[in-house]
Amino acid sequence: MAMKKSAAAGRAPRKLSSKKPAPRRASASRGIVMLVGTRKGAFVMRSDTSRRIWKLEGPHHFGCVVTHVVADPREPKVWLAAVKTGHLGPTVFRTSDAGKTWKEAKNPPAFPKAPEGEQGRAVDTVFWLTPGGADEPGVWWAGTNPHGLFRSEDGGETWTEVTALSAYLASLDHSKEAFMPTPGGAITHSILVDPRDSAHLYVSMSVGGTFESRDRGATWKPMNKGVAIDYMPGQEFEYGQDPHCVVASPVNPDRLYQQNHCGIYRIDRPSNEWIRIGKNMPKAIGDIGFVIVTHPRDADRVWVIPMDGTTVWPRTSIGGKPAVFGSDNAGRSWKRLDRGLPRANAWHTVYRQGFACDTAKPLGLYFGTSSGQLWASRDEGGSWTKICEDLPAILSVEIAAP
Repeated sequence: MAMKKSAAAGRAPRKLSSKKPAPRRASASRGIVMLVGTRKGAFVMRSDTSRRIWKLEGPHHFGCVVTHVVADPREPKVWLAAVKTGHLGPTVFRTSDAGKTWKEAKNPPAFPKAPEGEQGRAVDTVFWLTPGGADEPGVWWAGTNPHGLFRSEDGGETWTEVTALSAYLASLDHSKEAFMPTPGGAITHSILVDPRDSAHLYVSMSVGGTFESRDRGATWKPMNKGVAIDYMPGQEFEYGQDPHCVVASPVNPDRLYQQNHCGIYRIDRPSNEWIRIGKNMPKAIGDIGFVIVTHPRDADRVWVIPMDGTTVWPRTSIGGKPAVFGSDNAGRSWKRLDRGLPRANAWHTVYRQGFACDTAKPLGLYFGTSSGQLWASRDEGGSWTKICEDLPAILSVEIAAP
């Protein structure tokens, strides 16, 4: 693969190429558009259906922390970006022309003002964005740090807190540090909308666990049975777990996968108990990490990127040897997929939004690192090529098209 310089990109990262023969062409007719959030702005990577040559565009929102950039599958040219604008604080920007122009939300996610004399909560970061169901045009969901869930019904222009979730969380017992913040804060993330029923939601929290609502957030219940809490040993808790990323199979929304602080899990609804499929990972590798991706057409196929979870939890590639691990049998067994990745001295960190896939045939997989590298596989993880480097630390990777 190689990368071309875009006029909007400023200084282009070094060109990288691959002489490997191309696999059969992707099914998408319009190519691939990748949205990349970083600590210093958002970038766009574009390629044709071969996915061999990539063009970098940006930065957008230069100098700002961009935690998530997501395209609206109902309106493909509409993208939302979760942005922390330095001294001006957290907000959401919207583009309706695929990044040519951006407009800030009129009322971004914010907690209600506290009564006089009381200390209220303030949104530090808009961390996660998820479009609503196909039958709810204009609906978006946002997760924040500290914990909060927000809903927009006008395409991201104005946002309202889902106060029922906040009230539910406040009613729970916090005596055992069940909702303590992570080093990155108290993060609400992995907002999943059931494609068969837009009222059916899953929301995860670090720390806090995974919660389910079947009435658009009016009522909630925990969904954490079977998930370990190594940092609160001795008994099982209904909540207080630390899910890092939770995904649902597009082809079978009753199957969810979870990369947790304490392992890799799968659940098949209507069961309420998670199974630790990470126990099937090689013992020398373990099952700690941030990211997880599932195949859009095969619910049994799933990929993770293990991180070092020993001692002080360094959160880097194990032994400095980065690798993706894939399963084609729902986690019953795993295979190391590291062809083309560095063999030594590569201490990558891949954050929880930093791994994505397209819908092409064969499937493309993409991840970004804290050192500003983008890696791509055009053959479902069989081999990897670095398609970009020298970006700011990458926080999120999403595919906008196809």
